[in-house]
Amino acid sequence: MTTTTGKTGTRGSARDTAAVAFSGVVKTYGDVRAVDGLDLTVRRGETVALLGRNGAGKSTTISMLLGLLPPTSGEVRLFGGAPEEAVRAGRIGAMLQDGQPIPRVTVRELVAFVAATYPKPMAVSEALALAGLAELAGQRVDRLSGGQAQRVRFAVALAGDPDLVVLDEPTTALDVEGRRDFWRAMRAYARRGNTVVFSTHYLTEADENADRIVVVDHGRVVADGSGEAIKRTVGGALVSFDLAGGPSDGLTELPGVTSLEIRGDRALLRSGDSDATVLALARLGLVRGLQVAPASLEDAFLSLTSSRTDAADGGRAVSGTGAPEGAAAVGEGARS
Repeated sequence: MTTTTGKTGTRGSARDTAAVAFSGVVKTYGDVRAVDGLDLTVRRGETVALLGRNGAGKSTTISMLLGLLPPTSGEVRLFGGAPEEAVRAGRIGAMLQDGQPIPRVTVRELVAFVAATYPKPMAVSEALALAGLAELAGQRVDRLSGGQAQRVRFAVALAGDPDLVVLDEPTTALDVEGRRDFWRAMRAYARRGNTVVFSTHYLTEADENADRIVVVDHGRVVADGSGEAIKRTVGGALVSFDLAGGPSDGLTELPGVTSLEIRGDRALLRSGDSDATVLALARLGLVRGLQVAPASLEDAFLSLTSSRTDAADGGRAVSGTGAPEGAAAVGEGARS
């Protein structure tokens, strides 16, 4: 029996071989531990977003997943075997940040050339259609817009008809329309039951397109779950209002308030008890432009990756999720 993931395709039984499995993976460069005891499982058919600050270990993790880097210790398995085996079998497609398409060839020629290197490739017309490139098949790749070129990279990643596609910051430098078109194409691919792992700095993209979000900090998983579940780890709400030229002194002493930020003439209060905070503001007459909003994924991300949280999370143990000690494994999406 399978269950619907809600955003993309179907998820196999927990007894199925995982698409991706990191077990106690460490990667060091001299004295620097870029990845520090990473444990991560991605089930077949899942779309998983990998989030982290610059230098958190995301790119190193992706390089080890693709077999481009060996771990210093620990084990990386794809579909039950070594990454190199999955790559040779054409089960992995990748869209990385670097590299430029071959110039002076058409989109169709490039995708056909790459497809011919795989044992069981996807039909070129199918790869072009999934990437939204059918009408651009005859265009030269060096005369495409940035968004169109990214879709070509996606088509190239699909050329081998892979079971897993890895996308490293796939929408960097794209405009809003380009990002929208790209994710539409990705979701069409994922709905076929394929597995997608992607990294991004656009938190909204992760929230809208991933079944699970994995937050990495200092080479370790610090949160693993659905977007909604990760937001709930922050708790509380954001209470904001117009200062209207008034002072901000004493706002941090109001009931429930845990932090204060001033943006121009607007005060933003993080509160663990928004009802108490709003009542206190009302008594002070500070209700102009008053708004109360739940925690966002950005709030959760900043909280989880702050140095303060990182220093304190070592003693937090979790159970029943397979997440490492110190990680906030949350919600249905974190369960194996």
